[in-house]
Amino acid sequence: MSDVTRAEVCVAACADLFRGDGEIVVSPMGFIPALGAKLARLTFEPDILLSDGEASLVTADGVVEGWQPFRKVLDTVVPHGKRHVVMGANQVDRHGNQNISAIGPHGKPVKQLLGVRGGPGNTVNHRTSYWVPRHGKRVFVEQVDVVSGVGYQRASELSLPYHDVHRVVTNLGVLDFGGPGHAPRLLSVHPGVSVDEVTEATSFPLGTSDTVETRLPTAGELEILRTRLDPDSLRDKEVPR
Repeated sequence: MSDVTRAEVCVAACADLFRGDGEIVVSPMGFIPALGAKLARLTFEPDILLSDGEASLVTADGVVEGWQPFRKVLDTVVPHGKRHVVMGANQVDRHGNQNISAIGPHGKPVKQLLGVRGGPGNTVNHRTSYWVPRHGKRVFVEQVDVVSGVGYQRASELSLPYHDVHRVVTNLGVLDFGGPGHAPRLLSVHPGVSVDEVTEATSFPLGTSDTVETRLPTAGELEILRTRLDPDSLRDKEVPR
């Protein structure tokens, strides 16, 4: 499968975020994570529940299969670890803190971003992963300017039974915080990417002793992705060939 694109590898890596999740609500934010969630639902993780972001549970093809108003999400899903969200990140630091709020001092930022939005509630209440389409030192920083999503150092100071910063998928590889003391690790590099390329694009050290190559999507996954989920190859606009 030499014709597999980097975007398709990223979609498969995002699909693998949900492997083993079972019957929980998943909320992928962004096109590549959404393709990954739908791919997982159609293949190895058929019990995950996809939301339309409003009040309905839907299939991978958008057919309504259940009702779940936002109030029910906040009352019964979010606070009990029954959700896995994939968010974006303008900054991620070595402790797993995420920033989508502002660049620079919070009182007078150089650049105003989205605000913390759902970052605090997501990270303290259930599993959270991140998608970064452009891996670089401006994103992977020693310390975030504003803590939107809560990382492991802060979480250790509180009793947070459902805190779980799971993984970070980027256009170069897959990271997690599973090292000693939740140190960041480079789990895999995408085909054609070297370990050095990733470490040089990251502002903090990464454990690399067990780094492998990110798996390629299977032939069946490629067929679903190319013919059913994204026949217009819009994925290549987010992660160019």
